[in-house]
This record gives sequence, structure tokens and C-alpha cells, in this order.
Amino acid sequence: MKLAFVDHFVYGYLAGRPEPLSGAERQLWLLGRALAARGWSVVFGVDRGLAPGERHTFHGVQFVGIGGSSTLINWHRFLASERPDWSYWRGAYHLLGPSIELAKRAGARTIFAAAFDSDVEPRRALSLRPRLWPLYAWALLRTDRIFVQHSGQLANLRRTWRSKASIVYSIAGHVEGGPPHADRAPFVAWVGMLRQPKRPDLLLEVARRAPDVTFVVCGGPSSHRSPPEYGEHIIDAFKALPNIRYLGHVSPEEAHQVMTDAALLLSTSDAEGFPNTFLQAWASGTPVVSLTVDPDGLIEKRGLGILAGNIESAVSGVRRLIASPERREEIAGYSVRYVSEVHSEAAVTAAFHAAICDSRA
Repeated sequence: MKLAFVDHFVYGYLAGRPEPLSGAERQLWLLGRALAARGWSVVFGVDRGLAPGERHTFHGVQFVGIGGSSTLINWHRFLASERPDWSYWRGAYHLLGPSIELAKRAGARTIFAAAFDSDVEPRRALSLRPRLWPLYAWALLRTDRIFVQHSGQLANLRRTWRSKASIVYSIAGHVEGGPPHADRAPFVAWVGMLRQPKRPDLLLEVARRAPDVTFVVCGGPSSHRSPPEYGEHIIDAFKALPNIRYLGHVSPEEAHQVMTDAALLLSTSDAEGFPNTFLQAWASGTPVVSLTVDPDGLIEKRGLGILAGNIESAVSGVRRLIASPERREEIAGYSVRYVSEVHSEAAVTAAFHAAICDSRA
């Protein structure tokens, strides 16, 4: 079987450039690499960083330059040349409908994978050109398979589309456990782009109410879903608080190391999909304190941290966990076991195979 992805940033990241690799793109790479290791032919069509037709291979995954000026034309040429069995698109996009039709014309079956909770609700999905939501809804109607990240997304999908939808969890990456909590410095990690839906303003509020706790923050400003200069104003506020250590935009490896060394990870987001930071923290044995986001109720059901619900509870939860390395070590055992069982490469690729072979669709 051959699978094709469209790529904006994965190749640049692998080639050593400081690309802003998002959670969605990280998952594209982890899934592509895992499938290639299991015998799939995997190819990424790269729209920047490679000349048209230029080809490179990383870990058995091919990257082919397709040009970056005319997205749909280049996508069609790439598919017609590569002839994949399946094409895969992750995340809401206003040109998804035409992209799916072009894939079908090239003889490929199509997969759409949700990257954010609103991706399964067409009227709310598009941040760019939201008036084109009917075209996006057409894409969800026409695609052969829909992959969602958790049962909440599946429940919010239109009933008529659920027969072709499956839960295919994200890959955690390397599960390492991290250092014992008795040896960790008592700081709180916050990792994410400084955009409004991530609610870094709530991080500031938690930090003001817990002046005795150190917060280490990774992430640069972003204009996505945010007013002009939103991130810059947040950075100024970070620098005014002595208990916030702001590292700025760092590499994915550096951000992961911060989460591995932390006593806990704090999430202040209003909404997500299935946060990569949660998986990276849990794979490192780091508990999560989340104000709002808890996909499938896992934090509470599996004992993977604290679902706070409000600022006051978040502050008290942070202080309780900072004060108890023993409790954090207990949570670390639960979290490493959970990601090993559900978010390993073997588990996710098995779910991927089952989903594309699902006779209901």
C-alpha cells in the first residue's frame, strides 16, 4: 500500500531548518515513519524547501518537491505521478474539498484526520476563509474515511458521516519515563504557541496567584486565531513576573526536555484536539494539570493529573502536586502505562489498518 501526505513543514524540520512544527505536523511525521517501518510506501509532497521533482528519504519515508505556487495544480500533478492508494490530509482547510476531488481523479482513496475538536463541525472549523465552510462540509461528505482523535469528536460528527469515521489515536513518540520525581526541580512547564485559544493570559493569572512556584514557558508569538501583537503583549507580561522563566521559541527537542524535567505540565487552553503536549508529558512520566481540556475524560479516569476547571483549583492543584513527589511518581506510573498501551506506534498503526479496512464505510 502507498500513502501520500501534503507537507508544509515536516521536511524542513527533518532537514535541520527551524521550522515551526505544530502538533498536527508532528503527528504526520510520526504516523508516516511508523507506517513505513511496517512495510507501507509513504511519500510526502513538499511545497517548500525542495525543487520540483527533487527527492530525499528519511527513515524510509520519501519527500518529493512539488513546487509551492499553485497548490491544487501541484497537488494533482504529484498524485498523478506517485499514484498512491490513499491520500491523507490532517486538519481543517478551505481547499480540502477540491483536494479530495483531485485525489479521487488520480485514483486514490482519501482520508481526512481531525486535528482540532472543531474540525468535525463544518460551520466552526475554518479559521481562514470561514465563509467557505460549505466547501469544507462537502469535503467531509466526499472523503472515504474520517479519523478522529477521541470519542467526543466522534459524537460531534454528523450522524450520516459516522459510518466512515474511526478513532485513530495520536502517537506519543518515544516513551521514556523521565527522571524520578524526587530528583526533579519543582517547576511547572507550559508549552505552546502564544495564540489566544491557548490562553496564556490564564497562565499569567495562575503565576500571579502562585508567586512561590516557578513556571518555565516555551513558545513564540503567533498571529493564528489571535489579534495583532497578541503574543508580543503576552511576552511583555511574562517578563514582568519574576516567577516566569520565558524561553521563547525553542526546538521540539528542547520543549520535550523541559516537559521531561518538569514536576508537571500546565494546560490553559480553551479547546484542543488531543494535545501532543499531553502525550509527551505522560510519556515522560509528567502529570498534567488542565483547566479545561481532558479528551475522553482521561485525566480523571486514568489518574493522569488534575482537571481543575477554574483558576483557583488550578493553583491549589499545582501546589499540591509540587509538594508531593510521591504522588507525582504514582501518576507517572499510570501515565507511562497508558501511553504505552494506547499511543504506541504498534497500537496506532493497528488502529489505522482497521480503520481503512472498515467494511461499514
